[in-house]
Amino acid sequence: MGYQRGQVATNGIFIGRRMTRLSHLTLRNFLIALHDLLATTAALFAAFYLRFEGGDGFYDRLPLLFQILPYFLAFSVVVFFVFNLTTTKWRFISLPDALNIIRVASVLTVALLVLDYIFVAPNVRGAFFLGKVTIVLYWFLEISFLSALRMTYRYFRYTRVRRHARTEDAAPTLLIGRAADAEVLLRGIESGAIKRIWPIGVLSPSNSDRGQLIRNVPVLGGIDDIEDVIGDFAKRNKPIARLIMTPSAFEPEAHPESILMRARKLGVIVNRMPSLESGDTPRLTAVAVEDLLLRPSETIDYERLEALIRGKAVIVTGGGGSIGSEICERVVAFGAARLLIVENSEPALYAVTEALAAQGSAAAVEGRIADIRDRERIMRLMAEFKPDIVFHAAALKHVPILERDWSEGVKTNIFGSINVADAAQSAGAEAMVMISTDKAIEPVSMLGLTKRFAEMYCQALDHDLSAGSGGARPMRLISVRFGNVLASNGSVVPKFKAQIEAGGPVTVTHPDMVRYFMTIREACDLVITAATHALGTQRSDVSVYVLNMGQPVKIVDLAERMIRLSGLQPGYDIEIVFTGMRPGERLHEILFASEEPTREIGVAGIMAAQPNEPPMQTLRKWIAALEQAIARDDRATIRTILKDAVPEFGSTAA
Repeated sequence: MGYQRGQVATNGIFIGRRMTRLSHLTLRNFLIALHDLLATTAALFAAFYLRFEGGDGFYDRLPLLFQILPYFLAFSVVVFFVFNLTTTKWRFISLPDALNIIRVASVLTVALLVLDYIFVAPNVRGAFFLGKVTIVLYWFLEISFLSALRMTYRYFRYTRVRRHARTEDAAPTLLIGRAADAEVLLRGIESGAIKRIWPIGVLSPSNSDRGQLIRNVPVLGGIDDIEDVIGDFAKRNKPIARLIMTPSAFEPEAHPESILMRARKLGVIVNRMPSLESGDTPRLTAVAVEDLLLRPSETIDYERLEALIRGKAVIVTGGGGSIGSEICERVVAFGAARLLIVENSEPALYAVTEALAAQGSAAAVEGRIADIRDRERIMRLMAEFKPDIVFHAAALKHVPILERDWSEGVKTNIFGSINVADAAQSAGAEAMVMISTDKAIEPVSMLGLTKRFAEMYCQALDHDLSAGSGGARPMRLISVRFGNVLASNGSVVPKFKAQIEAGGPVTVTHPDMVRYFMTIREACDLVITAATHALGTQRSDVSVYVLNMGQPVKIVDLAERMIRLSGLQPGYDIEIVFTGMRPGERLHEILFASEEPTREIGVAGIMAAQPNEPPMQTLRKWIAALEQAIARDDRATIRTILKDAVPEFGSTAA
């Protein structure tokens, strides 16, 4: 039964897409169809003429051919539409379109064969009307006639774009990367998506690319040949002004930091073409240091994310922060119907709402000033908006600050998270996703401790809702942990950048300190992916997800590499100074606690931990005691309660 419903739904989507295509047919599509009908008619008559030329057979067959022709052309129109021949822009015709032309010609040829052998021969003439030779000739001529004008137009547009690119002060450019990446970039230039670039050669890390032509652009050598190639063009008074690094140029074996250093020494501008996996349009951006610090990003199933978000009402708390604003952007990109951004910073809220408005999305985006500590305000906002999904990114997260003002961390990270979770449940949300941290695992800081307590509350509430659901589908509450996010507020990378630009020194707390790193976009996409798993058809008993961040990075190595990427030498141009570990820090972050069994969930880039939380009744007692202690500013009692709740806590905070 489930299969039948799924099949009906799939057929409905297919029919809906066909109807949408029909409703969007334009004069251009009509003219293309008219061209194809004329080409088909010409191919049929030409095949007849070539087959029966020199005798009376051609003219004898014309009356019957004219009788058959209208029906055959009507059938041809249907075939053209089914194989997308009338809806494909000639400007971008490529190999898939050529294959469609072959398919159309083959179907029409088979139709002629059936017509001749089954209908005409036995019922009209008593002998074959077309004949095998005519039908074979028609197949070749149909392909040629359908392709000729398309290819001519494609070549005309190709030459015109290249001519404009060359004459409009386009910068002579070297492309860095494998042939496949360079081909995508060249297509972007030819289509006009990337402007003011004139590619004169490719440098590839792959030996098999050497000496080849990619869309008429030569592969001039390997990456180590940068100086020689640039010098050779300079001698010929054709100086290269720009390098473009494609995604394959950032792979470790390509030594991307060496490319950047050489280009800077040569005074050549360097750009990058971002990966096209996320569906971004081809565009050039500046090369950032973050591009050269990471392992390859996890592959994201964007269809899965779109299926979760499309048409939903979503709330993001802390939506003006670095993580929250990226979640907002992704939610809008994946087709949310409504988005409510909750933020207690007026400038941050203004910035994120303006940025989303500039994108011109169809989602109804609304921003509200609110503090998650204000329980009544959060409950009221949730009740009015009625969200399907809540992403809870609001938090205090700076470790040294929370070690000093840790009661504020309790108010925001614990009580604020409780308010959001309770409000989401009361408003009937399908799920709440709390952004947590790897510092919540066997915490040694107040940040980690408060986040772990909030995790336990979400776990306990998730368990209670599941146990009391009575067969209904209860709300899911999950927590997603990740480590340091590059370029986020408080990240070490912007700090190191500023110190390098100021001439140093670069300050590192300890020579052996290591951390996990990931990009903001990767982190946010994996957060949404974790939500898709939690809301899967079969309820899982995991409620804490941990993002796979690869191998940890040694902070001093990170600092040294960033200095080198700036064209400087560590210890000579820029000093590295060790300042000592700060309160609440530890040398090595961990991904799972010893009391949390791990589980593979079959989703790339994500692992899960089985719940390990006290019952809600016990948590309620701790929460009530915490409220009283916070009201009295009784630090000793607060510390004792938190220590009881999280026995593995080993904070050095006073």
